[in-house]
Amino acid sequence: MLVPEFAPQSGVALTWPHGHSDWRTALNDIIPVYVEIARAVLAHERLLIICYDATHRDTIHDTLEQAGLPGSDIAYACAASNDTWIRDYGPLVTLQHEALELHNFTFDGWDGKYPAALDDGMTRTLHADGHFGVLPLARHSLVLEGGSIDTDGCGTLLTTARCLLGTGRNPGTGRADMESALQATLGARRVLWLDHGEIIGDDTDGHVDMLARFCSADTIAHASCDRRSDPHYRPLKAMAAQLQGFTTGSGRDYRLVPLPLPAPCFDEDNRRLPASYANFLIINDAVLMPAYNDPADHVAAQALQDCFPSRTITPIDCLPLIRQAGSLHCATLQLPAGVLNVSDG
Repeated sequence: MLVPEFAPQSGVALTWPHGHSDWRTALNDIIPVYVEIARAVLAHERLLIICYDATHRDTIHDTLEQAGLPGSDIAYACAASNDTWIRDYGPLVTLQHEALELHNFTFDGWDGKYPAALDDGMTRTLHADGHFGVLPLARHSLVLEGGSIDTDGCGTLLTTARCLLGTGRNPGTGRADMESALQATLGARRVLWLDHGEIIGDDTDGHVDMLARFCSADTIAHASCDRRSDPHYRPLKAMAAQLQGFTTGSGRDYRLVPLPLPAPCFDEDNRRLPASYANFLIINDAVLMPAYNDPADHVAAQALQDCFPSRTITPIDCLPLIRQAGSLHCATLQLPAGVLNVSDG
């Protein structure tokens, strides 16, 4: 079954921003964010940085060296990419009978919204180059993005109907068909479907990692909005009500922890940006939390501290990141223990 994010990790993967991506006009703004993500990760575990090419690798190396980050815990991979959202095109990992297996699903640029041919081939390239040791890689024709599902580590998947059952990604695939596919590929024993909830500005058709996340097998943190004038109010209230109706695999109620929305963030075209605290990243001994220079940052950090009492909550300024419609979790990918090649570097 799918390994949960809160399990021990061997490292975190980042696809570093480059001039061939949508970040090409904003590299000066986004690179410092990635440096801070790298710094926070390296305080706890190793880092795999995916570079566009060798020249890009040398530039990143110099940037991180100037920032005083330990090169001994950084592995570099050269693989051309369309964009930086590794969460959605990187490998998913299952554990069955104490054996790890990598899974490479088809990535179509979020239902064909953006070019994706290079990203779709990323996992195969990294695997062929030995960055995941000798672990087997299963390839699947099913279109599925990592940010669209979350797991409790006990065979339960949490997802949204809007994304997985949209007609573009896997035409003709209904709910029962999708559940069968998730069982066959990821060992899912059951699927909890969210039919409500949205974060304005998220162009993934409703990825669950912007909405609701497992913090443990019995705790779910979720986006919440108490401002009645905010268009998020009704959808997120409906989502919270649905979450309250879910139970664990053993039939117990989940512990539900609301995460407030920050005040609305807009770009220069008055487009609302997808600021959500649910887009946090769990790593060894810490949780990296997206921060938006808002008083709600402190409230969200305290809520997450209650969810993860033994982990340090580390805020990362993600205002530059959400300008491209994603946040912290979208830009990162945890690699469970035993995945990252320890001799890589």
